[in-house]
Amino acid sequence: MKNLMLNKVETLRWRDGRLELIDQRLLPARFEYVSCTNALEVAEAIRAMVVRGAPAIGCAAAFGIALEALRHRQGTRKQFDAALDAAFKTLAASRPTAVNLFWALGRMRTVLEAAVRDDPGAAAAKLAEAALEVFRADIENNRAIGRAGAELVPDGARILTHCNAGALATAGHGTALGVIRSARDQGKRISVIAGETRPFLQGARLTAWEMVQENIPVTLITDNMAGRLMHLGEIDLVIVGADRVAANGDVANKIGTYTLAVLAARHHLPFYVAAPLSTIDVSIADGNAIPIEERSAAEVTGYGELRWAPEGVRVLNPAFDVTPADLITAIVTEKGIVAKPDAAKIRGLFKR
Repeated sequence: MKNLMLNKVETLRWRDGRLELIDQRLLPARFEYVSCTNALEVAEAIRAMVVRGAPAIGCAAAFGIALEALRHRQGTRKQFDAALDAAFKTLAASRPTAVNLFWALGRMRTVLEAAVRDDPGAAAAKLAEAALEVFRADIENNRAIGRAGAELVPDGARILTHCNAGALATAGHGTALGVIRSARDQGKRISVIAGETRPFLQGARLTAWEMVQENIPVTLITDNMAGRLMHLGEIDLVIVGADRVAANGDVANKIGTYTLAVLAARHHLPFYVAAPLSTIDVSIADGNAIPIEERSAAEVTGYGELRWAPEGVRVLNPAFDVTPADLITAIVTEKGIVAKPDAAKIRGLFKR
């Protein structure tokens, strides 16, 4: 497949009243867009992981509300309200862990409540503009995260990352990979070690692909190799994204993140989390209260028509785990860096 620079590839794009999403299930073998015209299609795209990554899910959900509003803008107020209420419920049920989904829906509901409800057309136009604003703000926030986080990356750093927290997981630039891109743009000689990220292989399929597109040196490893490389002194720091950050700084991220944090602590390596403020859920005191999505057993027992596990085996497939705040060196946000995060420092972010 022809190389495509990620700053020229739009993970989500708004075209003539429809939302187009890169089908991330097909990468890196094929590069195709899926078109969504209503909230139900967007919810299914989120659930099926056509689009994934907490910020990208939030943007997609905002556009899902806009799509439903546009579909019903010529109806009565009663029809419009009923359709929008159903859309909010459908999108909220698509995936449970990434708080950006609920943050974006909350933003859209606030816009809806402030709109002139007797004019569904005007309300729909305001919701479409609000979705575009969520999208634009995510890109700007990611670039700010990248600038702040790049200061933590020394020249020559060998950076381990997990899952995909890049342009494909956001509206653009990325969070964890945004830090890496920004460090590269500052002229730093860096290289990436990408864990494959079983069972959905976001590291192998997506992070490795992004880095190849950007000509950033990348080495793919299986998830169980990280400890060995740390022991050999071949990793300098770890940086990951997040799907939800609790009020005390505990972080939910792709399953396997906690393991890497423990390994990093054992080998005295910095462990950084890059995430926008929209990923912080101050309503949840600590990581124990973060809902963890359990996905299909089929993701673990085989792929496509190939099955490698015996019929009847019991399968656990949690999509995320929680890393306690005391294992995190710093959280990098668009408002700056929070070293050794705790509840007071997290609260302080929202006052900057």
